[in-house]
Amino acid sequence: MVDKYLDQMKNLNLLVISYHLVLDAVKQHDNYFTQRRDALGRLGLSTLQKVTAAIRILAYGMHADATDEYIKIGESTAIECMKRFCRAIVEIILEWYLRSPTAEDVARLLHIGQQRGFPGMLGSLDCMHWKWKNCPTAWAGQFEGRSGAPTIILEAVADYDLWIWHAYFGMPGSNNDINVLKPSNLFSKLAQGTAPPVNYIIQGNEYNMGYYLADDIYPKWSTIVQTISDPQGSARYWKKEDLHDIMTACIIMHNMIIEDERDISAPIKDARSAPEVTVEIAVNEHIRFQQFLARNLQIKNKEAHLSLWNALIEHIWEYYGNNA
Repeated sequence: MVDKYLDQMKNLNLLVISYHLVLDAVKQHDNYFTQRRDALGRLGLSTLQKVTAAIRILAYGMHADATDEYIKIGESTAIECMKRFCRAIVEIILEWYLRSPTAEDVARLLHIGQQRGFPGMLGSLDCMHWKWKNCPTAWAGQFEGRSGAPTIILEAVADYDLWIWHAYFGMPGSNNDINVLKPSNLFSKLAQGTAPPVNYIIQGNEYNMGYYLADDIYPKWSTIVQTISDPQGSARYWKKEDLHDIMTACIIMHNMIIEDERDISAPIKDARSAPEVTVEIAVNEHIRFQQFLARNLQIKNKEAHLSLWNALIEHIWEYYGNNA
């Protein structure tokens, strides 16, 4: 009982420390969050009030005027706090908490996929439609989704413990998952030849490109294996730029929570060593373009997709079929 209590207190202390680290980082990044005095010498809103108002709006989806009861802060100020908080979070820690997988990250994901029966899997890919309550009337037709209401699409890739590695947000809800996949940058590094190395074997066949689990609407590419479908949510505010910051900030803070709650002592989650990415850039622009086209065709190779799909079925059946 004492050990359990101590663990709870330790987790609480870590949470408080993390919260104050966020407060300090946001205050140093944007002077708006610094507590100041007005012309009469009276203290204004504190950093804690402003950041707490923003987090309550994000966490509970409450209206801005509802924060006044608990935090004593006006509606317009709460909205301003939320927008500035999200922008600060994006500018401060985007590069770490929403980065592309490094060579070490890819090696760890491959190790976990191998342990769970899916060698070569890097995560799950899907699109989610978020209702845009305050969509401008002139854009309503373009953003109208399957539900009949304006929506904005989020394309995301998540791994085994729900860490989000890729997020592409802002496409109108009238598009489907394929339309979103084409302009997104999910496979840009792979096409450019700068992605971390991926090497694995299934049924004696060697592969050098990882894949994502996805639902049936996605194309039959060598980097996608179909299986999963999508949830939904809602969004407010008028400007797409604000919604983009809000969505990105929420994903970053989601990854911060995942990082804090990970059981890094579990053997299945141990990091695996991996060689650094070495890319030889061709001097001739024509050669570089031809290499880019070749890699792009390799990504979209339907025969390679079917070969991988069949090999995975045989692999899973061989190792787990008798235990089903």
